[in-house]
Amino acid sequence: MLVAFSVAPSTSDDEGGVAPAVADAIRLVRESGLPHRTDAMFTTIEGEWDECMSLVKACVDAVAKHGPRVSLVLKADIRAGRTGELDAKLTRLEDALNEG
Repeated sequence: MLVAFSVAPSTSDDEGGVAPAVADAIRLVRESGLPHRTDAMFTTIEGEWDECMSLVKACVDAVAKHGPRVSLVLKADIRAGRTGELDAKLTRLEDALNEG
């Protein structure tokens, strides 16, 4: 499965930034060993249901240390028996664009 998620404290430091809290979550993603990609809006991870959801929970818990309230946005693409979709979906898209 692919899980795209965004997690951040609902309140931020005095300058309005959430980067330190988000960095704590992304550090966990990088240490997890799961295939992942982070962009300006979401982090996408690939793995089995339990390992993905466990990692999302750990990220929420890490961000919760920075404030009393956490915002989580999550979208999942669940396709049993598929692996490598983090890159394969983009390859299929590029192929379709090149055909057109």
